Parts: sequence; structure tokens; C-alpha cells
Amino acid sequence: MSDSSPYTPPAVWTWKQASGGRFANINRPVAGPTHDKELPVGRHPLQLYSLGTPNGVKVTVMLEELLQLGHAGAEYDAWLIRIQEGEQFSSGFVAVNPNSKIPALVDRSGPQPVRVFESGAILMYLAEKFGAFLPESGARRAECLSWLFWQMGSAPFLGGGFGHFYAYAPEKIEYAIDRYAMEVKRQLDVLDRRLAESRYVAGDEYTIADMAIWPWYGALAQGQQYEAGEFLQVQDYRNVQRWTDEVAQRPGVRRGRMVNRVRGEPASQLHERHDASDFDTRTQDKLDPAA
Repeated sequence: MSDSSPYTPPAVWTWKQASGGRFANINRPVAGPTHDKELPVGRHPLQLYSLGTPNGVKVTVMLEELLQLGHAGAEYDAWLIRIQEGEQFSSGFVAVNPNSKIPALVDRSGPQPVRVFESGAILMYLAEKFGAFLPESGARRAECLSWLFWQMGSAPFLGGGFGHFYAYAPEKIEYAIDRYAMEVKRQLDVLDRRLAESRYVAGDEYTIADMAIWPWYGALAQGQQYEAGEFLQVQDYRNVQRWTDEVAQRPGVRRGRMVNRVRGEPASQLHERHDASDFDTRTQDKLDPAA
């Protein structure tokens, strides 16, 4: 079915605030802060400001996996950034990430704080800091980084493309949904063919490539992303399904996916994480810091 009122782009684009869509209230064509507010700082060396979206889950999984390995220096405070309320546009958050996107990390373990933004950059930074989940050199490192950047380049097609037009746009546009559904299925096929060759994405070892890809494509394979599992026939990608299930059973993944999560069953949510014991003592104030 074609649109009966074809759109002709104007000579100069102008911003229409009432453009609709789920995220219309926080989207804008300019950068910078909208209000002054400093970020909180906890007692651990690593301060994470995030939300339990796929990009946020990448980093909390990495931190929990590092702690699972015994890296005490990976202890962290995870502060909830409610993006629907525009908290990513505070002056404090923009100072950490000029792009106003979660997640953002500040490493306070050295003489001067180090800011790191963009989820892939945070994964690399932590992997190199602790010497874990990223091969040191050679072909294995190249393979891992290639898949890490594959995910970073692919996610906009899955999230901002398919996810937006299929789940969030104010009207369903056949061309847009078909275009991005085709691309997402192609990406699933790329991943499925790769996982037919190896246990994990970058080879026989679990790496930051898996941590980057699993929150997006694992959630899609489980039917949890955009409620589009049946539409995309995700069950057909059997190697992706096998890998998704295996990664989901890792203790670090099970903990990491709970942190900064504000959706789903209450038992699956830990809105803020400031100590390992928070997983065992999730009182109401920890589930809702504003309470």
C-alpha cells in the first residue's frame, strides 16, 4: 500500500516539535544542556550513568563479568538516567557525554577523572584497563574488534531504523518497515552464519563482541525487542538462538541485565546499583531511588 499523499522535501528543513512518535518530547536538532544539574558520585572508582537499554546493558554486563573474574577494581556505582524525562540533557551529563546518550562512564581511579562515552568505547576501555575479554594482539584481536564495530554500525538499522518505524513511529510506513526489516534479517543471517562456525561471535572465547551484540540481537532472538519476533521469524536463526541461550545463562549477564532496568517484572529490575549486595537486598528505595 502506497502513501496517498507523497512527501516532497522542502528546500530548507525546519524543526516541527509536534512531529509525533514515542520519543518526540526528547528529540531536538541541537546539542548541549537544557538545565543545570551535577551528576551524583558514589564511593567506587567507576561511576556509570545509564539506563537498561541494549546499549546500557552492554556496559553493566561487562562490569559484572569483570567482577565475576575477581577484578575488585571494577566495582562501580550505576546511576539511573531517565532519558524519557530528559536527564541526559543535564549540564553534568553533557560534560561527560557531549552527545547526550547513555551510557556514560567516569573512571575516578587515577589522579584525574577520565570520561568515556559510546558503549563500544567503554567496552574497549574496560577490556584494556583490566586485560580481559579482548585478545591482546594479532588475528584474534582483529576478529573481536571487527565484530564489535559491526555491531556499532548495525545497531542504528535495528534500533533507529526498524525499531522506530515498526514500534514507535506515529504512523506505519510500508516502505520504511520493509526496508529496515530486510536489513535486520540480513544482519541476523550474517550473525547466524558466523555462529555456525564458532561458539562465540569472535571465536571460541567469550569477548566484548558478544557483550556488545547480545543485548541487541539476543533480545531480538528472545522476542523481547519491539515485540517483533514473529514478524521477523527469529526462530529460524538457530545458531543465533543457541548462542543467545548460552550467553543468557552467564551469572555476569544475568546480573548485568538487571542493572538500571525499569521495565519488565519487578524481580528483574535493579534501578541503581551501588554495591554487590544490592542484588540480594532490593528494597523499595533501591528499586525506585526517588521513593
